Amino acid sequence: MISLPLVAIVLLPFVFAARQPDGGVVHVPITRRSHSNRVANLPKAVEALRKKYGHQLTNVKSTDSKRASTAAIPVTDEENDSSYSGVVSIGTPPQNFNLILDTGSSDLWVATTSCTSCGSDVPEFNTSKSSTYKATSSPLEIDYGSGSAQGTVAQDSVTFGSFEMSQEFLAVTSVTPGLTGDGLSGIMGLGFTSISALQTTPFWEALYNANNLSEPLFSFYLERYVNQANQISAAPGGVLTLGGTNSSLYNGSIEYLDLTGPASYWLLTVSSVTVQGKTIAIDPLGGLAAIDTGTTLIGAPTPIVASIWAQVPGSTELSGDWQGLYAFPCDTNVTVYISFGGTNWAISPLDMNLGTLNNTMTGNTMTGNASTTSQMCAGGIFDIGIGSVPNWIVGDTFLKNVYSVFRASPPAVGFAQLASGLSSSTGSSDPNPVQVTGLIPLPTSTCASSSGSSSSSSGSSTSSGSPSQSPIKIIALPLSLLASVAGCFILFF
Repeated sequence: MISLPLVAIVLLPFVFAARQPDGGVVHVPITRRSHSNRVANLPKAVEALRKKYGHQLTNVKSTDSKRASTAAIPVTDEENDSSYSGVVSIGTPPQNFNLILDTGSSDLWVATTSCTSCGSDVPEFNTSKSSTYKATSSPLEIDYGSGSAQGTVAQDSVTFGSFEMSQEFLAVTSVTPGLTGDGLSGIMGLGFTSISALQTTPFWEALYNANNLSEPLFSFYLERYVNQANQISAAPGGVLTLGGTNSSLYNGSIEYLDLTGPASYWLLTVSSVTVQGKTIAIDPLGGLAAIDTGTTLIGAPTPIVASIWAQVPGSTELSGDWQGLYAFPCDTNVTVYISFGGTNWAISPLDMNLGTLNNTMTGNTMTGNASTTSQMCAGGIFDIGIGSVPNWIVGDTFLKNVYSVFRASPPAVGFAQLASGLSSSTGSSDPNPVQVTGLIPLPTSTCASSSGSSSSSSGSSTSSGSPSQSPIKIIALPLSLLASVAGCFILFF
């Protein structure tokens, strides 16, 4: 049970904390949110992830204005580990927004007061209140698995942690329901420039190119709430450190693994998976994996997923809307280890169990020999299909169990064992956030309210081009990139 009042939880990322004494490293908290019924939403989440990376099932029935060496950013855990967000400030004076932190994409976008499809629970950027806002006449639409965001390419001052830069982003005027809501206003992409739909350098990479980072990397600690009895909306969810790592959050050394192929997604190669003590070797040609903080689950190719769940007694494949997901008896601890060519990293049974299924959710969707009289739970690894790259999507089901580091030079992803007392792979999570020193104070200006949308909208046609002009539609995963990645060797939204 979460011990802090909801109001305190929501406001925690804005609390001042003492600066860390060791060399200008600033740690920023992350917030985690979730949907009202996370288990019931699993089919939509799975379908969205397949679309995000272009998968199908085979059996379908910048200019610097402020320098800093490192920033540690609070992360918010959204709805029992469904996604993780951080506070990003845009404009002059700054307006604050919770944006999903997504290593599986590379674009920054935010809902504006001109948004015609944003709900009342979406904080919106009021462009008319920023003296540094510059709109172009270039409309753009970015497609994600769960929908699209449409708007105008713009530029303004963006602050994340203690870093401030002039940055291109998408000022969104229309968005598919589900991409925003419940306090979330958009996405901050943390992938590489090569997969940017805006064809611009992501914020983190611009800092790296300008030599503004103490080290050419950023790192994550993600909290776990999936095992909490009560449904949460948002809670302190960990820490994102820009330009360094936080040694208080991990034990031992960081195991770095070189990226597979060119810098695009953060791509590694899965070498083996061990389930209930049985090791399954992975062909290198079928092991390419995107490490994606914006994805809740782990997606793997059809034959591998079948082999994984074959090791779990009583497990069964689901069908219908739930096709690709597997269920298993809730009283079974599913023990999984995954290796990318080095350490076998444990995935907690807590993360492998996404929650209880019931007949209302699934109807007659169970196949195989499992007894439907047993209480069944949904598993954290699902069938993403075959024939597309990357073959695997490794999301927060795994990343909650390690300290993860994303390094630009030399390009690599690193993992380390979490420090004692954190959301480790062997224990239950503490609903109270880890206490991290060195958290920087975040800007205190508030988001623009939706009440200003009428005045802002009246001027939107002049700043965003002719209203009759069709937006340029950009797919978040360029097919040309996939072809180049495949030729070299080769997450929730």
